[in-house]
Amino acid sequence: MTARAIETGSPHILGRIESGVATIIFNRPERRNAVGPEMLHALEVALDAADRDDAVRAVVLTGAGGAFCAGGDVKGMDETNRAEGGPGGMSIDAAITWQRRNQRNTSGRIYTMPKPVIASIPGAVAGAGLSFALACDLRIASENAVFTTAFARVGFSGDYGGSYFLTQV
Repeated sequence: MTARAIETGSPHILGRIESGVATIIFNRPERRNAVGPEMLHALEVALDAADRDDAVRAVVLTGAGGAFCAGGDVKGMDETNRAEGGPGGMSIDAAITWQRRNQRNTSGRIYTMPKPVIASIPGAVAGAGLSFALACDLRIASENAVFTTAFARVGFSGDYGGSYFLTQV
């Protein structure tokens, strides 16, 4: 069977379907695959495509460049806030609504997908990336993998469902 691409709309989330397996790749190795708004939207698109495609029997989520996903792109958030004079130019209510929607459409979608989702973890996984991995049905990690909540060191609770998913594992 030939492989076909999943069009995500971003070079930072790659996807392909081959032999009944959809592989979705965090592809921003220069930032250890840290996610920002564009990547989160592309992840939503890729997960939706894999879920809706009857030829897909399983999904593999992984990262390029030796890391799985370092969570949120904090450096990118800071750059956006400085350029726009606040949290992405949104009101706090709009920011909370946006965050909740993104959490449901990414880690929530992974967790509730009727097809098995496997996290293939080549290295570092932190913050929201850890939540994505915990939302999967199965996690396979290399000997180089390092797991961290990241946000716990600064006194924040987990986002993207990490606190819930950890108790389910």
